[in-house]
Amino acid sequence: MLKQKQQVRVEDLRPGMYVLELDRPWLGTPFTFQGFEITSSEQIKSLAQYCKTVFIDKDYTYPGGSVSIGLLDSSSVRGATQYQDVSTVEKEIPVARELFDACDDAVRNSIEALRAQGQIDPKMLTGTVRAMSESIQRNPSAMLLLVKIRQMGELELHRATDTSVIMIAFGRFLQVAPERLELLGLAGLLLDIGKVRIPDAILHKKGLLTADEYEIARSHVKHAIDILRSGKMNEDVVKIVMQHHERQDGSGYPLGLRGEEISLEGSIAAIVDSYSALTSQRPYANQKSPSDALSSLYKVRGKLYHEALMEQFIQCIGIYPVGSAVELNTGEIGIVIAQNIVRRLQPRVMVILDRDMKPIRPQKLLDLVKGPRATPDEVYRIRRTIPSDKLPVDPRDFFI
Repeated sequence: MLKQKQQVRVEDLRPGMYVLELDRPWLGTPFTFQGFEITSSEQIKSLAQYCKTVFIDKDYTYPGGSVSIGLLDSSSVRGATQYQDVSTVEKEIPVARELFDACDDAVRNSIEALRAQGQIDPKMLTGTVRAMSESIQRNPSAMLLLVKIRQMGELELHRATDTSVIMIAFGRFLQVAPERLELLGLAGLLLDIGKVRIPDAILHKKGLLTADEYEIARSHVKHAIDILRSGKMNEDVVKIVMQHHERQDGSGYPLGLRGEEISLEGSIAAIVDSYSALTSQRPYANQKSPSDALSSLYKVRGKLYHEALMEQFIQCIGIYPVGSAVELNTGEIGIVIAQNIVRRLQPRVMVILDRDMKPIRPQKLLDLVKGPRATPDEVYRIRRTIPSDKLPVDPRDFFI
């Protein structure tokens, strides 16, 4: 059900109102895509720098701290499982590191077995996925942080693990039951398993593919289905893999499904696979930042990607995704290490460089929602995101 919207001038906003839409795109502003409640005059002043008018929810009543889901009713895409962070990101990172290595080994061994024996063994992967799912259920930020850090210069082999992590984390955000999280994670590992039957010359070609080459590349989905069914993989996993290149308007492949013909899990896989591809190194295109990738996907929501899920995914990843390099108002540089679910503009940040780009040791941990002070008169806040490859240090050194 759509919210009841009313357009108002920014100067007429008051604390307690809920902003649904801006008079300009969300991207390029510091505000959350899913809307937010006005809680202070500072927010109104900040809005005035970007907008003349906004749309508010005329029927909104502040629900004692809960977070609105934004423009679309998400009841059709969210489950009922309630997850709580029961571990800190600092405690979970060592566990996540070991699980990443174990998952990479499992993927590598599965591919080798597939090439040698022509079949894949589901048991080789399910235990690792279950352990990753349990880590993400405890605290998703540790795994997501390692995904972002690992994307800086890693090979295609790791994208299977990274995609699996994002699938599970998004499922957790959607309150999917734990057993379904494992299915999402297993499917994430196997989305591109059919590429083992595609020639390397096509997979690693730097220029545009010819029409014939493109058809061969697209056949990786059908190869994946054959591989998974011959290995007696769970049919729910097969269905997710089958649908991860289907699109809402019917322009996808291999079946040209549209709208509700695509399962919810298939639509999740379509979004996550595209986001993972855009933010990874590829031979035929530049690696995008998380914000640029979200911008690209957001523009075609409803056309290519499930609209409600796309908005939920943006909320899941956040304005400042875990792993992003950010410049603070002090000129210091930090890495976002955890989201704040209620205040998306105030994540936890590890400060790694001073204003002169010199390493800070030991690193400083800031929880921006607690209002740590940079000076007696000013609290820390994020000024902007910056490309990680522009830093004089490798962020991986702090986490891997």
